[in-house]
Amino acid sequence: MNKITLLSSVVALTLTSAAADAKISEADAAKLKSELTPIGAIRAANKDGSIPAWTGGITSAPAGYTVGMHHPDPFSGDKVLYTVTNANKDKYSEFLTPGITKMFETYPDTYKMDIYQSRRTASFPKYVYDATIENATRAELVEGGNGIKGAAIGVPFPVPANGLEAIWNHILRFRGEQTTRNGGQAAPTADGDFTYIGFDEAISIEYSREDATPAALEESNILFRFKQNVTQPARLAGTALLVHETMDQVKKPRQAWTYNSGQRRVRRAPNVAYDAPGTASDGLRTTDDFDMYNGAPDRYNWELKGKKEVFIPYNSYKLHSDEVKYEDIIKPGHINTELVRWEKHRVWVVEATLKDGISHVYKKRTFYIDEDSWQIHIADLYDNRDELYRVAVAYGINYYEVPTHWSTLDAYYDLNSRRYIAIGLDNEEKMYDFQTKQSSSDYTAAALRRSNR
Repeated sequence: MNKITLLSSVVALTLTSAAADAKISEADAAKLKSELTPIGAIRAANKDGSIPAWTGGITSAPAGYTVGMHHPDPFSGDKVLYTVTNANKDKYSEFLTPGITKMFETYPDTYKMDIYQSRRTASFPKYVYDATIENATRAELVEGGNGIKGAAIGVPFPVPANGLEAIWNHILRFRGEQTTRNGGQAAPTADGDFTYIGFDEAISIEYSREDATPAALEESNILFRFKQNVTQPARLAGTALLVHETMDQVKKPRQAWTYNSGQRRVRRAPNVAYDAPGTASDGLRTTDDFDMYNGAPDRYNWELKGKKEVFIPYNSYKLHSDEVKYEDIIKPGHINTELVRWEKHRVWVVEATLKDGISHVYKKRTFYIDEDSWQIHIADLYDNRDELYRVAVAYGINYYEVPTHWSTLDAYYDLNSRRYIAIGLDNEEKMYDFQTKQSSSDYTAAALRRSNR
């Protein structure tokens, strides 16, 4: 990570008076309108221009787009600049994470990265930018970092002072207010055979509501509510999950319930957290792997390593297209690399190491977080032998109608079993609905029971 120190110095020089708790002065917060973008990224291009200056991201949809469509590729005419393979990966090693390097070594004949022109397309509504600037001078971590206060709507810590603040930025990045989505996942065998598992999901992010305030969030202590129903195959259909995520997890930890279609009962599910296996995942991901990282951060020590230029999947519209079938995506060992666009971007590097005396299947996790969106795009996951165990990759796009940068697909590659699970397959489904209107009563145990009966 030979560029981490250099890039970190740029940020440090920009905001030299940032306090240890990331509450910064009004004068320094004003730099989020000049040297830095409204959410804390460096506005300027990198030294050689391979990463351009930020100019606001995508602010209007391509011609012909209407809400409800799968989002068309605004850069379909872009050509591949060069391709990284196992044979030439050493030439580009400074831009590769250890996990991606291991993917080349594990699949030397099939894994490749097509590198395209870097386009800083991430964008958010103006009220999110405004809220982020306000958060910069008031947001704080609660005791032990297991929650936040003094923030709403926008990124809480646009100039993070430590790894905990950076990971909270990912957890609370803006993804709209309320969303329903239809899609699913597949966990192919080593030979590529798979069964599609369908989901109907809904999320209401109280933290991101345009009228949210720090005081109201502190009183309710709810960050978001999430509901997931399994729709197929028949043997799993009717299984459901409900989660209430809290803002101050010291005051009250995550609340979760499951519905079992066979028993027709709703039960509390305190184990829906940490390294418990994810829903129908064949043990290929943990609960806190979902969305690249979620939940309480209390089992790890968090270190902000700085910034680095890295190849990450970006503007993944080809992978998102409704002209692509699931069988076109799911291949042995890894998803179809012909459908993936990689670009060079600056990322925050955050390392999480397991606390002494604490249990988790991952002893260490290294996260590579896009500076323009706070989306984790790559996570290198290590086992208790300090060996790379899994590599998680999020393939992001800009959802024009919000707007927001969010992944269209997340893949978790298990290097030992040579299997993976791909989550978010929606090419053959209707598109996310970011205009849905639901109330808190739709996210109760009683509602979970009614909907599945």
